Amino acid sequence: MSQQESDEQSDRRKYEFRKVIEELQEYEGSGTQLVTIYVPPDREISDVAAHVTQEHSEASNIKSKQTRTNVQDALTSIKDRLKYYKEPPENGMVLFSGAVDTGGGRTDMITEVLENPPHPVESFRYHCDSSFLTEPLEEMLADEGLFGLIVLDRREANIGWLRGKRVEPVKSTTSLVPGKQRKGGQSQKRFERLRLEAIDNFYQEIAGMANELFVPKRHELEGVLVGGPSPTKEEFLDGDYLHHEIQDNVLGKFDVAYTDESGLYDLVDAAQDALADAEVMKDKAEMEQFFKELHEGELATYGFGPTRQNLNMGAVDRLLISEDLRKDIVVYECSSGHVDREMIDSSASTSEHTCETCGETVTAEDAERVDAIEHLMELAEQRGTETKFISTDFEKGEQLLQAFGGVAGLLRYSTGV
Repeated sequence: MSQQESDEQSDRRKYEFRKVIEELQEYEGSGTQLVTIYVPPDREISDVAAHVTQEHSEASNIKSKQTRTNVQDALTSIKDRLKYYKEPPENGMVLFSGAVDTGGGRTDMITEVLENPPHPVESFRYHCDSSFLTEPLEEMLADEGLFGLIVLDRREANIGWLRGKRVEPVKSTTSLVPGKQRKGGQSQKRFERLRLEAIDNFYQEIAGMANELFVPKRHELEGVLVGGPSPTKEEFLDGDYLHHEIQDNVLGKFDVAYTDESGLYDLVDAAQDALADAEVMKDKAEMEQFFKELHEGELATYGFGPTRQNLNMGAVDRLLISEDLRKDIVVYECSSGHVDREMIDSSASTSEHTCETCGETVTAEDAERVDAIEHLMELAEQRGTETKFISTDFEKGEQLLQAFGGVAGLLRYSTGV
């Protein structure tokens, strides 16, 4: 699988997870009757089933008959779903079940299983409340983005990862570099030479650890941050100790007082501006090219109708979709077989539609409704078009959503559409 295909699958999976999370967050239950269970990949399914059975038994003590019944029904539904698994998926899974309010005093029992979240589920969690527990999944989505971290001085060094918002210390080392005061009967020149050799050896050791950690992940790595006191970090970077692909990916060097594990957290705090820029840098480049073609060339398209038409023609090289786009496509088909498509807010209700070809009125009951992003991504996949999700955390990204309907594209050739 190419890196482009991997990135597209990752983006699509993130969108699907984000959509499900948003749907789950809208559900409410009366009392503590919505059940959420996080299952890590190393947990035995039999252990999870036993825990659910125990919770079902203890739920008989709930005073409210309605809440007791709803909780036990939710646990029974979860246990039924667990029967389909011999073991948890690679990254674990999350189960949601409960009677959700549907208005007018009515409830509807729903059960949802999310397999293989973006990162492994770290621990088993059982949660029963008036809303589903989605915060750990939200944090996983925020964990997309991988940066290498190095903090060092001439005494010690620590190396680790920044995954989204999580700092993960991985490697550390201490040096044998002597202090500035010479000892014994050595000449000052010999002492300084030995000291410089020790510093050089220590820098090589740090670089060796960093290269061993970062090089295998270089295609996923979005940047490297280096911190420490001056002049240590400058000496280290100027000495070209790092592998050239890692050296070229250094986003910046930052003043950090501590070089133990706490220094990794200080480094992330000191590099907030650089991290914010790096996170949207690729999106900015896509939008800069889009606006350049929009004003100076002929290889830009925008809006649902024209972009979809260009997609069908196979003319779109890169499909640009706003991360915050939440719309559906309503598909109207008249009795003569003419098909019209209209993109509307996901929460909006469908209405009557006049066929653009023959003028027949088509009622909402005859309309099909599909997710806009999934529809466009399927077209893009069929035509070999790359899909890019664009953040709204910068001006031109916000303009894609507000001024261009959240959908645009860069063309392979001019179509006049």
